[in-house]
Amino acid sequence: MPISLRELAAKLALPVLAGDVSKPVGWVHGTELADPTPFLEGGELLLTTGLTEVGNGYVERLVRAGVVGLGFGTGLGHDTVPAALVAAAGRTGLGLVEVPREVPFIAISKAVSKALAADEYAALTRTSEAQRALTRAAVRTGVTGVVRRLGQWVDGWVVLLDAAGHAVHAHHSRLVPDLTAEVARLKTAGGLASAAFSTAGCHVFLQALGSRARGVLAVGTGGPLDAADLSIVNTAASLLTLALARNDAVDAARRELRSGQFRLLLAGLPVDGLPERFRVHLADLPPDDGFWAEHDGDIVVLAREYEGFASSEVDIREVARGYREARQARKAGIRRFEDLAGHLEVPDGFAEALLRPLDTETRETLRAWLAHHGAWDPAATELGVHRHTLRNRVRRAEQALGRSLDSPGLRAELWLALHREGQ
Repeated sequence: MPISLRELAAKLALPVLAGDVSKPVGWVHGTELADPTPFLEGGELLLTTGLTEVGNGYVERLVRAGVVGLGFGTGLGHDTVPAALVAAAGRTGLGLVEVPREVPFIAISKAVSKALAADEYAALTRTSEAQRALTRAAVRTGVTGVVRRLGQWVDGWVVLLDAAGHAVHAHHSRLVPDLTAEVARLKTAGGLASAAFSTAGCHVFLQALGSRARGVLAVGTGGPLDAADLSIVNTAASLLTLALARNDAVDAARRELRSGQFRLLLAGLPVDGLPERFRVHLADLPPDDGFWAEHDGDIVVLAREYEGFASSEVDIREVARGYREARQARKAGIRRFEDLAGHLEVPDGFAEALLRPLDTETRETLRAWLAHHGAWDPAATELGVHRHTLRNRVRRAEQALGRSLDSPGLRAELWLALHREGQ
């Protein structure tokens, strides 16, 4: 922080006569003009010996110009500080200190200049250390680490919002107020990349991350961010933008890899990491874990249970059939393919005509075998027969029907017919 007028007065043994001496001194300027305000920017400590009359309105003009204090030199034109000047400073709150003749004005200028240089060096050092720490966090722990480290450096809360304004990463999240309206205004303000405002007892700074589609970085502190803190926040925003861009590239590569794996599965080729049996689901959103892929405009999830339209249970060799079943279930508005038969319009006499060549034992055999999706061992176990016996019964069914049960169409017709027969 810059040196305050009180600290400066204590350092140089300058008597404080009136006003507020807590404000920081931004610069020192000596003048004997009756109205120096046209040459001031605000934040100065003004030094004068009073060689020019400092009459009515002098102090008021200094206050309006943003002067933080007045140092009045004694021992030249005046032995003491004029009482009227002391009274005006007390009335307006302008910090007033006496500068004895033994304290040259140049000593005050040097003290302030040295303090400012030290403050700038401290800010530069802090900024440099923060930039290194944030860069290490980005390399080691990615987005989460940058958010947490930034919160530690600015001593406040930090939240990374996605394009919809939802918090995806946060530091001290319990302190974060509702920022929905402010984030929306930032997005709709053409060309505006940042915004600052006060809310819920804290100062908030918003920074858009690259393309606004990537999100917004929000920082909340007890007071306004100084130049060093703003530089630190800008560094974090740049690192987060790069990290999110990298994540986007990785996600795109992963999506393409999963799509390629699903195409292999559709072709009947195996892919590691899948359960022994599962359903093919057509979902609105991908899961947080497990296998999913984008294919032909669909989000396809391979899992035992998941939200969406589902096939019957399949194994790794039957994914193509499962995908067809899931799409058929979606077209019919039925959550599971097994329930599809009860919702389809089957012509009168269809079941009787198709099943007429089959005896009761063969029908029960086919019902169990189709329920297990043509898997021999579980169907044989359910029927209580040897798998070879099951194979012989299925072969007799093919001979009676005059068609091969390798045909998905015939299997579907039989499943519908057997389901209708059982109603």
